Amino acid sequence: MIFPLPYIEFLTHFHGDRDFFECHEILEEHWKRSGTEKGSVWVGLIQVAVGFYHYRRGNKKGAYKMMDKAYNIFIQRKAEVHSLGLDHRELIIMIQQSYMEIQADLPYQAKDLPIIDLELLTVCKERVRSCGWIWGNKDDFHEEIIHKHVLRKKIPSISQDSTIIKPG
Repeated sequence: MIFPLPYIEFLTHFHGDRDFFECHEILEEHWKRSGTEKGSVWVGLIQVAVGFYHYRRGNKKGAYKMMDKAYNIFIQRKAEVHSLGLDHRELIIMIQQSYMEIQADLPYQAKDLPIIDLELLTVCKERVRSCGWIWGNKDDFHEEIIHKHVLRKKIPSISQDSTIIKPG
């Protein structure tokens, strides 16, 4: 299978440093370049990242709104979610669980996307390790990522035109 490098980079940040603002930036650029519609799975993933960004910052209304939008995209796009190496059912459950936690006014806690493609998972874990991060990091309350939209410190990213090709 072939996965676009921005997706790999998104997953690396999502599960490594938990820089959800950077996740949004990376995938939004890819989505715009790909020319897909507003209801694409790329937009759903962007919305999940933005939802967690808001949730961690204490903006529960914004978090709930983004998770709801992502849910509405993913519920209709099972095959596309699966083609990205994610477990559709577990993704829906994760979003529903996040809804309940937000509504119950529970504090934010990091969650992982349900990657089921083992080669994708291996590539992403290796990238996280090579960045010096820990896969599934739960210690993600660092000011520079919590308030990144205010600080606007842009992290250099890999070329958005690159692609990761998996043997298959």
